[in-house]
Amino acid sequence: MQLGVIADDFTGATDIASFLVNNGMSTIQLTSIPKQPINIDCNIQAVVISLKSRSCAVNIAVKESVEALRWLKEQGCSQFYFKYCSTFDSTDKGNIGPVIDALLDELEESFTVISPSLPINGRTVYQGYLFVMDKLLSDSGMKNHPINPMTESSLIKLIERQASGKCGLIPYCEMEKGEIAIRQQLTRLKQENYRYVVLDTLTDEHLVSQGKAVKDLKLVTGGSGLAIGVAKNFAKSDVNSKQAQILGKPQGHNKTVLLSGSCSLMTNKQVEFYKTVAPTYTLNIEKCINEPEDYCQVVIDWTNNHQQQKYAPLVSATTDIEQLNVIQQTWGVEKSSQAVEYFFKQLVIALEKQGYDKYIVAGGETSGVVVQALNVHGFYIGPTIAPGVPWVRSINKSISLALKSGNFGDESFFVTAQGDF
Repeated sequence: MQLGVIADDFTGATDIASFLVNNGMSTIQLTSIPKQPINIDCNIQAVVISLKSRSCAVNIAVKESVEALRWLKEQGCSQFYFKYCSTFDSTDKGNIGPVIDALLDELEESFTVISPSLPINGRTVYQGYLFVMDKLLSDSGMKNHPINPMTESSLIKLIERQASGKCGLIPYCEMEKGEIAIRQQLTRLKQENYRYVVLDTLTDEHLVSQGKAVKDLKLVTGGSGLAIGVAKNFAKSDVNSKQAQILGKPQGHNKTVLLSGSCSLMTNKQVEFYKTVAPTYTLNIEKCINEPEDYCQVVIDWTNNHQQQKYAPLVSATTDIEQLNVIQQTWGVEKSSQAVEYFFKQLVIALEKQGYDKYIVAGGETSGVVVQALNVHGFYIGPTIAPGVPWVRSINKSISLALKSGNFGDESFFVTAQGDF
């Protein structure tokens, strides 16, 4: 293996895995840090470890990330990639900055880059400020995120609040000059004792140049976009990529269910669109809290009764920001979110026993719950449904999943995903 990736949530892991595969690297995704030795095909070039560390306590995120790094080092990886969301989902206390510091210390390194951009999905950085489409991050829907509200758009300010060093910038004008200029700027900033460097990014060409320029860095950090350039340092041909696409393709057509826990603006649009074409069940949070077992059976029966229609049934906890605020004020943020996660866990365990083998899931936290409930050890990466969202197939059982980050895909994503089988 050559590249080891540590992703801070499950959808982020499949996101970057798909970009690596599509750019020529044979890749496998693991859903946890292996506790026992596992056999990985010698042709695999990249391993992505999925953590659930984006929104947990800082000390837990640091501990698990360092453990993942140590395991990847033992597998012989020569470069390491800390993958976080393209909207830099974090708070002033972490978890991105503390994890970067811990990984640098573990590698005995003192310098890395920060590149969350994903232009194809409208995430760009200009003069160190992160944009979502044509809006600053702090003016986008992320300002109302229920767990990590993003009220600051300057990546330099964000990382310096979270972490322990000084942050520099390579601006757009230098990025336009290409690999050599970027490398020269990296050298200069490292000599000036900067610990982190934000990379302006407006195009995929910038990401390719960045990837080449950071070839010799032990640790790189960013969203999935930087993988476009990093992968080109390792990829030998597109053969492994095509093999991985075949391995990860959904097999057969038994029972399919859609589960949505994200409350992002795009997922709200996707759920509303899906309601017009397919059966959709909106969860009652009070029942999730007060009678989870009995209520779970009600939803199971509803799901089974809607299996014979053109599109699979959707069970949704997605709601708009106003209703979300009401729920959180009534039940509390932690109590309500934990109740929904527990409900989805019990629902998925029951559905698998009834033969459901395809799961389309919206939301990073929800995807983590689903994968853990299904006891999936890892994935083969399959065809891309939308940028950053591939079909994946379990390496240890006959289950296929599409794990969608909240803001990814267009309004018809849930329908489009079912066109692949």
